Amino acid sequence: MKEVHIIGGGLAGCEAAWQVARAGGRAVLYEMRPLRQTPAHKTADLAELVCSNSLKSEQQNGAPWLLKEELRRLGSLLIGEIAPRARVPAGHALTVDRKIFAAEITAAIVAEPAIEIRREELTTLDDHRIWIIASGPLTSDALAQEIARVTGSGRLFFYDSISPIVDSESIDTSIAFRASRYDKSLDGTADYLNCPFNKEQYEAFLDALLAAESVPAHIEEDRPVSDNTRYFEACLPIEEIARRGRDTLRFGPMKPMGLIDPRTGRRPWAVVQLRQEDARAGSYNLVGFQNHMRFGDQQRVLRMIPGLERAEFLRFGQVHRNTYINGPALLAPTLQMRTRPEIFFAGQISGVEGYVESIATGLMAGRAAVALAAGESPRAFPRETAMGSLTAYVSGADPLHYQPANITFDLLPKLQNPPRDKKVRYAEVCRRALAALEEYLCAHV
Repeated sequence: MKEVHIIGGGLAGCEAAWQVARAGGRAVLYEMRPLRQTPAHKTADLAELVCSNSLKSEQQNGAPWLLKEELRRLGSLLIGEIAPRARVPAGHALTVDRKIFAAEITAAIVAEPAIEIRREELTTLDDHRIWIIASGPLTSDALAQEIARVTGSGRLFFYDSISPIVDSESIDTSIAFRASRYDKSLDGTADYLNCPFNKEQYEAFLDALLAAESVPAHIEEDRPVSDNTRYFEACLPIEEIARRGRDTLRFGPMKPMGLIDPRTGRRPWAVVQLRQEDARAGSYNLVGFQNHMRFGDQQRVLRMIPGLERAEFLRFGQVHRNTYINGPALLAPTLQMRTRPEIFFAGQISGVEGYVESIATGLMAGRAAVALAAGESPRAFPRETAMGSLTAYVSGADPLHYQPANITFDLLPKLQNPPRDKKVRYAEVCRRALAALEEYLCAHV
């Protein structure tokens, strides 16, 4: 059996390597860090989480839950084994201590004898090997040029952002109160700290936010950042949201719905939620508060948030550039290139957005690549599943208007006779998906 060569030790690459090893193959995993760092990574650990520590909702019969449930049933290392051990409180969200998460994944991959790790920057693709390109949104320029050569297409870009993190001891808990929206949490505890605004505080904060100076794009040819910058809609910087209208933040990341300020007994005008970053609750991130303000302006503006007047920032928000290919023009539903079937793409470079989506494509690419290495024909996942619908979008969307996608029910096939009640309808979509997955596994595993 041929080895499978995997470029990138992120979420997709690690899951792909694990799946290759578990299927009896051998994987060679290339990771350029720490030899070469990226503008966003801070460590040399595999599977380092950069933007957030949230793996999204675990509320049953939601689209994010369905994708994770499929991964668990397929033996995912990252979702099924490591994430539960690294979990921190965050209501219905699967949120992890990012240091524990990356350290445990690194340890598992290092300990697996069927996986060889090579710490080097790869810039050429040997024509006689099976490849999984999972180099992520911060693919090096040299490798991006090689990918452009192999695919015969140019690079596509959008901008993504990182939320700030504050030291927990610097949060004024006489103002910030602990609560989950509508008292919803997995174990009845209040998992978030909430910084409440009255109307005057909100208006002053908004004025300061809109007047703050932005950081130029970190890649020279993209400067200056303009209104045409291609942000991913689900990760818009707060300044971009605010420019759409003075109430957009109040109905977006600062919505106060389902929260009561215990000091007033009333719902705040707006609120900033803080989510626990690590197992010891030593730090919190500002949920949905990715931004591209200069660090000095960030500190000044964000300290206008009630409860954060003396905040010590362990990390400021940032903007970074993401690279992805035009999947519909290049890929089959198995994530193979149509013209070069020995080359697979996985993770954000394939055109999915989100941690769990990246893990899912890594699992699918790993299973397909090891099948090819064994002389078999890779099989796409059923269209009824979240996994199959994700790859159907990546390989079958309109290539002229292609944008990265998170998993949503809109990607899955419609029911023939859908119930009118939305909860019942979504539950049936999930039941159908898991049944199709079980049938697929019985037939092909």
